[in-house]
Amino acid sequence: MQEKILELIENNSRLTPEQIAVMLGIKEEEVCAEIKKMEENQTIAGYMAIIDWEKTKKETVTALIEVKVTPQRGLGFDKIAERIYQYPEVKSVYLMSGGYDLCVIVEGKTMKDVALFVSQRLALLDSVISTATHFVLKKYKDHGIIFNGKSKDERAAIWL
Repeated sequence: MQEKILELIENNSRLTPEQIAVMLGIKEEEVCAEIKKMEENQTIAGYMAIIDWEKTKKETVTALIEVKVTPQRGLGFDKIAERIYQYPEVKSVYLMSGGYDLCVIVEGKTMKDVALFVSQRLALLDSVISTATHFVLKKYKDHGIIFNGKSKDERAAIWL
């Protein structure tokens, strides 16, 4: 039941416990208790809206930064990742397989802001060996949401 509740919330966090209960055929109190338990143990880490900033006046630049680091003895990659995610510009940090160790997603007002973050903060950290910055030029899909997608006409065709 927990996984089904999580899937529903992940797809639409605005669903009410009552709606979830109806969809799953269980009592609303059960849904509320499960959600509360998952919030307390951080299985549900938060709720967020996906915003298409292109449709607003806010100017932002997003960059994916590949970071190669030297893991610290006894701590692995956790300590350097923790240090990186403390910066307010950093939106996400992932441990990766492949040529780089971490993928850091950063947002800034301009490309220069992001470049300065990389050169003056990120690259200067002791464990950082190298970085490769990739600027996002356009978002097509984010967190399962398609941006600027044409809505499909799902009406049935009627032939006379």
